[in-house]
Amino acid sequence: MMESNVNRTVTLEALVAVTKTETGMDYVQVMPDTPSVGLVAPFHGMGYGQMLSNGSFDFIRKPRKRRKPVLKLPHSSVTYGADGYDRFVYVLPSEQRGEFGHLLRDEAAMAGLWVDNDNLNRS
Repeated sequence: MMESNVNRTVTLEALVAVTKTETGMDYVQVMPDTPSVGLVAPFHGMGYGQMLSNGSFDFIRKPRKRRKPVLKLPHSSVTYGADGYDRFVYVLPSEQRGEFGHLLRDEAAMAGLWVDNDNLNRS
């Protein structure tokens, strides 16, 4: 069975407060006249918000598309990006700083071998 994309619109009568924070960011808060839990599913992400000439507020969310890692190691991961770049991300707890060079060298070598083998298998 094929699922269709259904647009669900929720109309609220509300007060909208737009506040400029100390960092210069705009904070937008929508306070419905009759609040109801679960009326609108929570979401987060980047988007474009604008106050229209009729006084209404319009926000269009642009979801971030994240790729799943193709390889996960204890402190690093490899991801093939849609932009044509492959990423090797290395994260190390501060307690292991003394082992940084050794761990980075070992995991980068393991990731390099895996990527080489993966490329051979794909061709």
